[in-house]
Amino acid sequence: MNATRSETEVPVPGVTAMRAQASWFLDQRTLPRHQATRLMERELRAFLEHLIPHIEQLAAKRSEDDVPTNVALAGITEARRRMDEPEAAGLVGEVERVKLLARSVVSLCDHHDALTGITICMLCDHVIGDEAWVPFQRACPSGAGLKSGRVHKRCAPAVSRPGR
Repeated sequence: MNATRSETEVPVPGVTAMRAQASWFLDQRTLPRHQATRLMERELRAFLEHLIPHIEQLAAKRSEDDVPTNVALAGITEARRRMDEPEAAGLVGEVERVKLLARSVVSLCDHHDALTGITICMLCDHVIGDEAWVPFQRACPSGAGLKSGRVHKRCAPAVSRPGR
């Protein structure tokens, strides 16, 4: 018997790749086509179905009063609620519904990283391991304040600074 994979069997993308894909969809300034929106919805939904049980397993290993765990579990509840929403009427409504799924993906990716102790560089989207890092803030795409995090020290000079 041949040990090849089925053509329908597709590996689940990694957390960094899905975060990037969801962020890309959220950053679109023009209305995507219906087909692209449907495809994105299927990919986001499949990733959430994979990620949610993984986060629940991580949460089960932690204390019930652990704040990051409880915030992650609340994010799971919201993601499930969003996944249960029916298809919206019209392309604009459907894009907004899929954007909510994308927000859940970004949020749960962040919660996954927090529960595993992984820190992602806000500029290059790669893991910050034992490398030197600096604190960093950037404006949220929605204009709703600042997002704080870390960047590799080597990535920091790539940010334009006033007066230079």
